[in-house]
Amino acid sequence: MSRFVEALKENVLVCDGAMGTMLYRKGVYINACFDEINLSAPDLVQDIHIAYAKAGADILSTNTFGANYWHLKNYGLEKKIIAINQAGVKLAREIAGNELFVAGTIGPIYPYVNPPFKEEDFYKGYEAQVKTLAEGVDFFILESFLHLDALLIVISLIKQWTDLPIVAEITIDDGEHLLSGEHVSEIVKPIEESGIVAWGFNCCQGAKHILELIDIVKDKATLPLVAQPSIGFPRKIEGRKIYLCTPEYLAKYTRYYLQKGVKIVGGCCGTTPEDIKAVRSAVRSLSPGRMIRIESVRESILNKPSTPPVVPLAERSRLAKKIANKKFVVSVELTPPKSPNPSKILEKAKILKEMKIDVINIPDGPRATARMSAQALAILIERIGIETLLHVCCRDRNLIGLQADLLGSYALGLRNLLIITGDPPKLGDYPDATAVFDLDSIGLVRLVQNLNRGLDLIGRPINGATGFLVGVGVNPMALNLEREIEKFEKKVEAGAEFAITQPIFDVKALENFVIQVKHLNIPIIAGIWPLRSYKAAMFMKTEVPGVVVPDEIVERMAKSPSGEAAIAEGIAIARETLEAVKDLVQGVQISAPMGRVEMVNKILGEIL
Repeated sequence: MSRFVEALKENVLVCDGAMGTMLYRKGVYINACFDEINLSAPDLVQDIHIAYAKAGADILSTNTFGANYWHLKNYGLEKKIIAINQAGVKLAREIAGNELFVAGTIGPIYPYVNPPFKEEDFYKGYEAQVKTLAEGVDFFILESFLHLDALLIVISLIKQWTDLPIVAEITIDDGEHLLSGEHVSEIVKPIEESGIVAWGFNCCQGAKHILELIDIVKDKATLPLVAQPSIGFPRKIEGRKIYLCTPEYLAKYTRYYLQKGVKIVGGCCGTTPEDIKAVRSAVRSLSPGRMIRIESVRESILNKPSTPPVVPLAERSRLAKKIANKKFVVSVELTPPKSPNPSKILEKAKILKEMKIDVINIPDGPRATARMSAQALAILIERIGIETLLHVCCRDRNLIGLQADLLGSYALGLRNLLIITGDPPKLGDYPDATAVFDLDSIGLVRLVQNLNRGLDLIGRPINGATGFLVGVGVNPMALNLEREIEKFEKKVEAGAEFAITQPIFDVKALENFVIQVKHLNIPIIAGIWPLRSYKAAMFMKTEVPGVVVPDEIVERMAKSPSGEAAIAEGIAIARETLEAVKDLVQGVQISAPMGRVEMVNKILGEIL
């Protein structure tokens, strides 16, 4: 009898949580092949195994959920199938030693192979994976199977290739029926007669859903049952969607599972080491038993050199110090020229320095126009002695180029970043230009914060750390404000440290937004855009995405459609807006239309 089966008879075993979720949190982008990270960033995978071992997991699952032929072929990696699976076993086993168990994780090949299923497709899909994993794992865990017939075929094949124990997990997206049509009460007998040692449910709609499924099958089941819920779906509360699944919530349902006789508990999509720590605590309270320890985790791995300390916010730049100390900041936007000559912009920067403006904000190809490099202009301006806030957008550079530019920017002395997704090329001068968008603004914030921790995109040490101040854009006037707030919450979760709004013309909309995001406790800097003509007002109202200009503002500009009178009215509106918002926010960003920086002084006046 295997060591795992013996332990299962004696104890409740705690499995680890999500691998994919943790890889994504560490900066691995969603379109990457997560299984291949075993080869390209093994330390990143091993760090996750260590975290789960420290949290109290008895079972570490190999990072091989999709390491079958069909899934890897989708990425052009089918020739690396053996290497990827071997690495997956090695990384888990080095942490598990002989005390923890290593589960060879196998996921379904649906949707790469669709019903009606043919055994030869499964043979081709799994043979190399199973035979490779069998060389080093304690048992197999089949996760997230949606079709009973597919699950039974895979079990049958594994038993032909190895005599290692098999644990099977079903996922049901909704209700009580598998995707293949069977009701859960109908699958007990065929699954238990297939030769596995335990079975149950993973993912589903969360902990409560799995408890309901366990209730249906527990009286018919004779084998040990498994429950590994995801964090479920958000619930709408007071207009916003909130995930109610906390570590305490999972601990509560773990106790319910144990009362129903479940023998393997853990977590699936969205769960973290913090969740598994709570699950372990719940198991300990109801099932003391033999506690598997992590003494086998190599001391050299647990104590490997740490990454450099994160630079404190107030020490990153003068702007960061003001933000950290909750001082009101003033930024002015200067758009890079369309020529190679920066002299006029540099003269305007000198004037702004004399005004004692805190920082000059430099857009990166605004409205998808081809202009001087924002990074190059920022370096030239900083030589004058005033800080810049460099826009970094996702449109024009791939992952490699973004990381390279960020490291170069830091080496050249730039410290303040505003992360934006970027306008699509179709809005600009060259609509046929190719957009990259390897990352969105959320992913790019994660990348920058990884660099701030001394790690690259996928979590590998980079021999040093950056100290960027990280800002993001936000739109208080978005048509779908609920969606905008959800996205903003994700930016803050990823590491945003302040936000700059779109130009504000509707103060009530800003006030409403500030109230709704108060829980995020992040500084907001309001955009102020002085209109210079009625035509400019109409352009902002109709052509600039995300900007809302109320009719009364347009009507005011219409009374002085152009010339100095129109500029004076635009400045008056901007002054009124600044006066109205200054107590709502921690700063303002003033745009200088056509580079007319003299407007800035007139807007600021004696207000601040």
